[in-house]
Amino acid sequence: MEGLKQKSGGLDTPVQFLKGIGPRRASQLAKLGIETVGQLLFHIPRRYVDRSRTVPIRQVMPGDEITVFGRIAASASRRTRTYKQLVSCIVRDETGMIEAVWFHRPDLKGRFHAGQEIMLSGKVTRYRGKRFVNPFFELLEHDDDFSGINAIVPVYPLTEGFSVWTMRRAIRTALDRYLKLVPETLTYEIREHYGFPEIWEALETIHFPKNVGATLRARKRLVYDELFYFELLLAMRRQRYSTQRKGQQLLETGELTSRFKKRLPFKFTRAQERVIHEILEDMGQRKCMNRLLQGDVGSGKTVVAIYAMLVACENQTQAAMMAPTEILATQHFQGWTRKLSSLSVNTRLLTGSTRVAERREILEGLENGSVRMVFGTHALIEQGVKFSRLGLVVVDEQHRFGVMQRAALLNKGVNPDFLVMTATPIPRTLTLTVYGDLDVSVLDEKPPGRKPVKTWVVPEHKRERMYGFVEERIAAGEQAFVVCPLIEESEKIDVTSAIRTYEKIRAAFPHRSVGLVHGRIKSDERRKMMDSFRNHEIDILVATTVIEVGVDIPNATVMVIEHPERFGLAQLHQLRGRIGRGGHESYCILMVSRGVQETTERLKFFSRSNDGFALAEKDMELRGPGEIMGRRQHGLPDLHLADLFLDREILYRARHDAFKLVKLDPELRHPGHERIMEILKSRYSDKEKLLRVG
Repeated sequence: MEGLKQKSGGLDTPVQFLKGIGPRRASQLAKLGIETVGQLLFHIPRRYVDRSRTVPIRQVMPGDEITVFGRIAASASRRTRTYKQLVSCIVRDETGMIEAVWFHRPDLKGRFHAGQEIMLSGKVTRYRGKRFVNPFFELLEHDDDFSGINAIVPVYPLTEGFSVWTMRRAIRTALDRYLKLVPETLTYEIREHYGFPEIWEALETIHFPKNVGATLRARKRLVYDELFYFELLLAMRRQRYSTQRKGQQLLETGELTSRFKKRLPFKFTRAQERVIHEILEDMGQRKCMNRLLQGDVGSGKTVVAIYAMLVACENQTQAAMMAPTEILATQHFQGWTRKLSSLSVNTRLLTGSTRVAERREILEGLENGSVRMVFGTHALIEQGVKFSRLGLVVVDEQHRFGVMQRAALLNKGVNPDFLVMTATPIPRTLTLTVYGDLDVSVLDEKPPGRKPVKTWVVPEHKRERMYGFVEERIAAGEQAFVVCPLIEESEKIDVTSAIRTYEKIRAAFPHRSVGLVHGRIKSDERRKMMDSFRNHEIDILVATTVIEVGVDIPNATVMVIEHPERFGLAQLHQLRGRIGRGGHESYCILMVSRGVQETTERLKFFSRSNDGFALAEKDMELRGPGEIMGRRQHGLPDLHLADLFLDREILYRARHDAFKLVKLDPELRHPGHERIMEILKSRYSDKEKLLRVG
């Protein structure tokens, strides 16, 4: 486990010095992030196979998730008609035989030989008979100490050239020699309260389980341990932020906000009123606001942020909003500058493509205070940007920024208030981890009059009918997006590119104006293309996911998404949110390619739901939190053991215990807590800066 270090010869001993490893196998383990003996001990199995619950091959039925034993009768390796690498083998026992196939596993070529005994575990499908697809397998070695026929076999994350058996031998050696050097990380009171085993018993059991019950208890203890220290880091970061960073007291005077509300063509929803109250309550205190504003697509987050920025301006301070793309920053600026100018608020836009003379003028205005509000991209955190008195920092679509980038903008002022926004609904478990040190406001209500977007899953053979429908909507005066996952063709991935799609759409709609926008187009050209689409000079816009967030074209009523199987549910929901923003009925069409039946259930779930929070939960269940948020964007330590979907209850308990502990003993100096502080610092020594960053 990260941070478990002792003196030389202890848990920080390089793994290559472990008996049976050596330099070659050590380099293989390094690919798994294992460099020391301590890290090897905490390389926890991802699942288990119970050998005692095997069935004869003759009794296997399609749809079963089972384990079988047999002997390899034949094996082969070939390429399919679509040039995919396939490795297969026929496995036979006394009752029958079954095929096992592995796709995209060139490392298995030559691995299987007739006569070898093998265990297969996975889901059985039907294709010219019964077969396993990409099953877990284990080639049996009868001279091994761990090949008992009724054992519960741990399944580890492995790397090429490193077998299950080699991993088990290495871990057994490490346990025998180094287990007692692992420090106990939980207090007696916590272990007693939850009935957790001691750390040594938990590690022995997790690697060499005697029964399923003991394994579950050991895993719960180790998962709690990881989540407890993770939440402890967040609790201390939050506590230090609120006590050590004394903010500016920014009170609403109504000088700007009351006039702003009168100029709006709509009334705030009850949710917006509630969230504005929460934000203003924070801004009115001496401590710094550190708040996350999340809401579904179209719930009205930006106008809430503008309201807060005006409060900062009412207090003679400046406000800055940083967006991840120039398209989004420009849209914010263009969408609000007229209303802000009518309030005599000098508002500017600063991006990477701002011309030199204009940039110089903006920088001078920010430094002397004449520019009171600024919208921008990463350009706002460049070295030459200085503020006279920065009172509020707003970061939009903040999951696209790293923690240090957010800190760079915060450091432009003296303890400004901090508001981060995301239009990607976040499951509660992720909110408690990635954003666990922030106060959270949720916009759970959409403005009245917004119609839900109708979503259809359409197979490839109905493409011509889809084109006919798009033509009908364009003939009615509306516009359409066509979204693709890639810019250019890839030899490795069989996905239609945006460029090729652009040519196909032009051919299918010869009498319509078609545009193309993607990340490799220069920002000036991209902005002009978006302006042309917004002004209805273009009927159909072919795009990549550069239009995923913030793009607001009320007349766009149709979105065709090519290869939707390559997007997560949350990302599909973001894309769908670009339409349905006007008064017209809107339609999202998911064009499913041939041969992707395994994804259609997921897409059908998406087509039935317009609830971003429900989709986010489903997305995390299917793909895991790392894929959703971007594995390293948030800057916090990775979770190696915990599954935020399956381990929700453990997370809630660990968070409650960690925050309660820090509330009672903020510096962890009370007797009995010094050891916890030592482990926290050791485990997250490279993350100490996170205790000081918002």
